[in-house]
Amino acid sequence: MQSESGREISDSSARKEKAVGDVFQINIRSMLAALVVGVCVMGMKFFGYWITGSSAILSDALESIINIAAGAFALGSLLVSSKPPDDSHPYGHGKIEYFSAGFEGALIILAALGIFMEGIRQIVSPNVLPRLESGLAVTLLATLVNLVLAVFLVRTGRRTRSVVLVADGKHIMSDVYTSGGVVAGLGLVHVTGWFWLDGALACMMGLNITVSGFKLVREAFFGLMDASDPLLLEEICDLLEQNRKDIWIDVHKLRAWRSGSRVHVDFHLILPRDLPLETGHQEVKELEEIFDRHFRGLAEILIHLDPCADPECPVCAHDPCDMRNEVRTNQRVWRREDLTCGADSPPDNR
Repeated sequence: MQSESGREISDSSARKEKAVGDVFQINIRSMLAALVVGVCVMGMKFFGYWITGSSAILSDALESIINIAAGAFALGSLLVSSKPPDDSHPYGHGKIEYFSAGFEGALIILAALGIFMEGIRQIVSPNVLPRLESGLAVTLLATLVNLVLAVFLVRTGRRTRSVVLVADGKHIMSDVYTSGGVVAGLGLVHVTGWFWLDGALACMMGLNITVSGFKLVREAFFGLMDASDPLLLEEICDLLEQNRKDIWIDVHKLRAWRSGSRVHVDFHLILPRDLPLETGHQEVKELEEIFDRHFRGLAEILIHLDPCADPECPVCAHDPCDMRNEVRTNQRVWRREDLTCGADSPPDNR
């Protein structure tokens, strides 16, 4: 007969597998939709360039090629990151999403170089832009389609905690901004007849997307280096504070990092030193359930139990306690700067 503890573990594993599977399906469908829409938008922009010969519209169309290439790479990274942990990758394969974000940033920077070259050519030797009104209309329509796609990807990525979807959505959103600038600038060209502005617009677009590319590369670097994520740590601190129990005396050495859609968390939990081992285990299970619900089954939690010591008495709310040597003076609010401190150098009681 399977023990109750065994059934709990089995049910928890089944919930996590289902949550991972649901997130995977959402992310894959979203990326496939982004690729299809991206191809259509690219076609619209190249059509606008074909009828006008505008360097700015060509620059916008070149960025669409980068969107599609990056989207295809992102789709591949999602397929790899969905693989469960194994002996070779015990923490899963989610970090490949950071490689995807970095690759996308590098492609953006390369595209910017081509945009600068085309823009400078148009500034030096301006060409007349025929059928500019029709080109502007096509570019505006493509921009609106991209806006809807970018908002969809960012919202879906944040909901499923996918670095790839959020990065791709932000990239497309930067494309929306630059396309909007192209439409406004070419409108000015149409009114003034200053065709050299077409090249100047292309150079401005190149500068803008270069900044976006470097930001993506920077985010990917920090993710691969397990850099501290203040927003994630704040979210965890709020979760602990909202569910706090008197028996949970304090928390320290909190660490957290993302690996794809998964979140890895570990921390030390201080409990009364006379607490039976079985009771301590139940407290850990309760915390795991809290994290499991909050992160929709996509959190891996490691909790190290520490017995309380006399210095914790002023912040301990556990009562009655036969081991208390000092009265409680002030229970500490669990803030990020406190919970991430090491046990050897605890923060001052406040």
